[in-house]
Amino acid sequence: MLELRSFSHGYGQITYHIVLVPKYRYSIFYNKRIKKDCELILNSICMEKGYKIHAMEVVDDHVHLFLEFHPSTSLSKVIQYLKGGSSYRLFKLHPEMRHQYWSGSLWSSGKFYRSIGNVTADTIKHYIKESQGKTKTEAQS
Repeated sequence: MLELRSFSHGYGQITYHIVLVPKYRYSIFYNKRIKKDCELILNSICMEKGYKIHAMEVVDDHVHLFLEFHPSTSLSKVIQYLKGGSSYRLFKLHPEMRHQYWSGSLWSSGKFYRSIGNVTADTIKHYIKESQGKTKTEAQS
């Protein structure tokens, strides 16, 4: 179970399942060196930016990330850093990739993301419905 964290002005949790897909859905990660370098680079970017990786899987034609990050950081910025940073570093390590990705961008422009939490949508709806109009003390009991 994921733990709630305390921040300077709040308490909570921001976790997402993010999927990054290479342009044209090429299976570039079948190459074990490129796959390993992608894992190391994404780990490095997450450490630099303060993102916590709960899980990561690099498969032949896409990458799954289960990330947690500070609430002041927008999801679009997180994805921008991951895509931009990894693309730049992978092209630097593997210049031969430029033959497949002649446009200079490794990742497709689209993205998949889903917020992840410890409770279901029904639990949230029930909580909101039951605490509606109650005082703070009544809602906690």
